[in-house]
Amino acid sequence: MASKRQKNIWRSEINDIIRGVCGGFLFGIPLLYTMEVWWIGSVARPQMMMMAIALLFIVVFLLNRTEGFRKRRHGKRAFEAVIDTIEAIAIGIACSTFVLLLLRELTPEIPLKEALGKIIYESVPFTFGVALANQFLGDTRNSNDQEQTTPQENSTTKNKQNEELHATIADLGGTLIGATVLAFNIAPTDEISMLASAASPLWELAIVATSLLISYGIVFEAGFSDQRKRRQQKGIFQRPSSETVVSYLVSLLAASFMLWFFQKLTFSDPWTMWLDHVLLLGLPATIGGAAGRLAI
Repeated sequence: MASKRQKNIWRSEINDIIRGVCGGFLFGIPLLYTMEVWWIGSVARPQMMMMAIALLFIVVFLLNRTEGFRKRRHGKRAFEAVIDTIEAIAIGIACSTFVLLLLRELTPEIPLKEALGKIIYESVPFTFGVALANQFLGDTRNSNDQEQTTPQENSTTKNKQNEELHATIADLGGTLIGATVLAFNIAPTDEISMLASAASPLWELAIVATSLLISYGIVFEAGFSDQRKRRQQKGIFQRPSSETVVSYLVSLLAASFMLWFFQKLTFSDPWTMWLDHVLLLGLPATIGGAAGRLAI
């Protein structure tokens, strides 16, 4: 019995961390594609870094007193809110460090002070996303588990096909809208071209894997929105793995269109240039697509 209780505690802890990470990516990814934040962080003085951490701690502490990324705690005591705040900041720093490494904005050649400045400044929106994960996206895992679905036994094959088609179109539409909205804000900037110039095939494969993993986590593992209902949908691509892959391809399509629309790419450019740029913009576009699917 004690072993089962311990297992449930660890499972709940992992779910909380996944929810916090996904919330951080949803809120923090746009600023990670902003070179001004890289530059400001790289020249920030230690006093400014400490002040940023202090202000971040205060704001996130106040957010954790009411909600935070742990759904099971209501009316948190001050000590619990402090622990959650420290963990939220740690998640934000870890996520921003990982993406900066992925985008090659952190390398072994960069001085430690410059690297710390970039990490701290970029971790601010990530940490806010962690703290706001439940307030804006909700966790309906428990409520969904209690619901029982009773499919209609007398539904005709044609009706089932129409329902599958409708669910598929809704998902693809939500993905396309969410990906376009987020890519629209990043595609006109010079960051994509700058990042593409430093990207190697190995790093691009890592970006693809990260995009798929984050998209899957946001929609199917973080407990946001109607997660159980999403798993029970019967669209053409409604299995979690196939839905994630198809939605990623749709997000890449939206990213490529945005780059062409803003004349960052033309049809005369080599396909390798298209590939570099689209995959790099595909990361935020995929996160936007996942948010779009949550909204439908």
